[in-house]
Amino acid sequence: MQAKAQKKLLLFFAIFVSWAWMATALFALTVPDLSALARSRYGDLAEQTVSDWSTLIAKSQNLSVADKLRAANTFFNEQVAWVSDYEAWQTEDYWATPLETMGRGIGDCEDFSIAKYTTLLLMGVKPESLRMVYVKAKRGGLTQAHMVLAWYETPQSTPLILDNMEFSILPASERGDLFPIFSFNGEAIWVGNRDKPSSASPLSRLSRWRQVLERMRGEGFALGF
Repeated sequence: MQAKAQKKLLLFFAIFVSWAWMATALFALTVPDLSALARSRYGDLAEQTVSDWSTLIAKSQNLSVADKLRAANTFFNEQVAWVSDYEAWQTEDYWATPLETMGRGIGDCEDFSIAKYTTLLLMGVKPESLRMVYVKAKRGGLTQAHMVLAWYETPQSTPLILDNMEFSILPASERGDLFPIFSFNGEAIWVGNRDKPSSASPLSRLSRWRQVLERMRGEGFALGF
């Protein structure tokens, strides 16, 4: 009887390990090798930035989520200078891929958010915990459209905000200057502060999101959506 119990325990353990491995594999996305593309498009400095980015992702795999958030937020806030889309791309609204952002070292709020979002996915942060959030930002007596990245421990949790205007990662409850309009990720769209997503598809409703994902896939990104 004891031998049978031990066999059952070993079988259960093997099944559990196999299940855990498969669950982890769902989020184990491959980091694309962008070095040659960065060098050919943007030069040696861009290639070094991309190399540093790849190293950052590789070293982050065993970090806590909080440390991954800090690493991604700090990297792009330090490596990228904010400029308007008109200055960067001579157009009013362009969403850049992470390679374009790192290659040129410039971007606006959408570009910061997309780059951090993609990086955190590659670090193994669960996709459903991340949302890019369009907000109204009130600062210095001015109100402007702005995008930030939010991480939710649970769908009902107060999220942490990653922002290029405020370098500290703070809970949304401490960001009284931000007023959410809608948020989205690779799977869903949320209106305002609602916990449940709308029935709309982000790829069908957000043409800029669909376009940047198509360009990212052309560069070698495979994000699973």
